[in-house]
Amino acid sequence: MATLGNTFDANNVEPSQPRDPVPPGDYLAQIAWSEFKTTKRGDGQYLELEFEVLEPEEFAGRKFWDRLNLDNPNAKAVEIAERTLSSICRAAGVMQVEDSEQLHDIPMVVKLDIEGPDEQNRVNQRVKGYKAAGDVPVGAGPAPAQGAAPAQGIASAQANGTQVAPAQRAASSGGYGQAKGRAAAGGASAAKPAWAR
Repeated sequence: MATLGNTFDANNVEPSQPRDPVPPGDYLAQIAWSEFKTTKRGDGQYLELEFEVLEPEEFAGRKFWDRLNLDNPNAKAVEIAERTLSSICRAAGVMQVEDSEQLHDIPMVVKLDIEGPDEQNRVNQRVKGYKAAGDVPVGAGPAPAQGAAPAQGIASAQANGTQVAPAQRAASSGGYGQAKGRAAAGGASAAKPAWAR
C-alpha cells in the first residue's frame, strides 16, 4: 500500500489514451537519449537509443527505440549491431564516435515497420533502416492519401528556408569499439566504451 499524500481526483485529470505504433514509413527523427545497458542474462551490453519523431507533424514528438547488441557472446548479433551503428553514423554525418551523445539531436530519416501481433496480441515498432536527412521524403505509408500533397522532405524544406531541427555535428578524434566491457557478476557496473558513456 502507498499513501499518495493527498486525495487524487480523477475527475479533474484527462485520462491518457492508448497509442498505436507509428504507421510503417519513413520519418524524420533524431536521437534524444542513449544509454549503455547490461543484457538481462548479464553476459553482454547493448546501446539503447531513444528516437523522437520530428516529421511529419502529425507524429512529431512520438518516441521509438532501437537496441544495438554491441557486446554479446553471439558474434552475429554484434555484427548486426555494428552495421546498424555504422548506418546511424553515416545518416548523422558523424563517422567516428567516442560518445553516443555525439549522435544526439541530428535529424535523420528512419524507416519504421510494425511486427506482430504476437501471442498476447501485442504489436512492436521495428526500425528497418537509417538514411541521411534529405535522401528520402518523409511520411507514413507507401504513398500519400488521395488528394493530399506529398510529404515534404527535409532537403526541400531547407531549400525553402524552413528551419527543421538543430543539427549539431560533433567532431571526434577517436574510433569506435575500443573497449567493450562485460557486466560483472552481481549486477556491478561494467566498463563501457568511452562513446557509450
